[in-house]
Amino acid sequence: MKNLSLIIGSTALVGVLVLLGMQLTGKKTTKSPVLLQAKDSTGKMVNISGMRVAYVDIDTLESQYAYFKARKEEFETRQKQIDAELEKMANALQNDYVALQKKAQAGQLSETEGEAAQQGLMKRQQEIEMKRQNLGAKYLKDQEDFNKELHDDLYSYIEEYNTDKGYDYILSYSKDGSILYANDAHNITADIITGMNDRKKPGAKK
Repeated sequence: MKNLSLIIGSTALVGVLVLLGMQLTGKKTTKSPVLLQAKDSTGKMVNISGMRVAYVDIDTLESQYAYFKARKEEFETRQKQIDAELEKMANALQNDYVALQKKAQAGQLSETEGEAAQQGLMKRQQEIEMKRQNLGAKYLKDQEDFNKELHDDLYSYIEEYNTDKGYDYILSYSKDGSILYANDAHNITADIITGMNDRKKPGAKK
């Protein structure tokens, strides 16, 4: 079922941080000022020169955040199950259609029987299409809910993490993002991954 292709992945986390303006402690950094402009959550360019900045590598977070990986595997398994179920129903319908054609060609069906059988096949086809739409809608809705859960969890942990760090801005960084270079000295990804893995284990409920 191609229209149910997995959409969680980079899109689930890229842009989650965007720009978190967290002037919580007012601590001054001992590092050189970072001369940088970036877009805030509204798309407006903000001058963050001289402020204390850190970033999270979203690609690394995806690959090492255990809860994210577990849920992603659940969605992939579920998609395969849906595909298999619909394919089985479609194959059964196709087989019955072929059998009906053979009976009709052999003169084993009356006109009334043939019309009734054809209507039955059409009804089954409509039921399969309705099931495909319903399963697809539920699948995508669950993915949207999961993406929101990731957003909320990451945002919440970033706020908690920054209470004693004093960063003015925490950015998201990814290979396909708008930031072309990031100094590894400002990379706090390992801290975030450790904290989030400790905070939420695979199989945990929201």
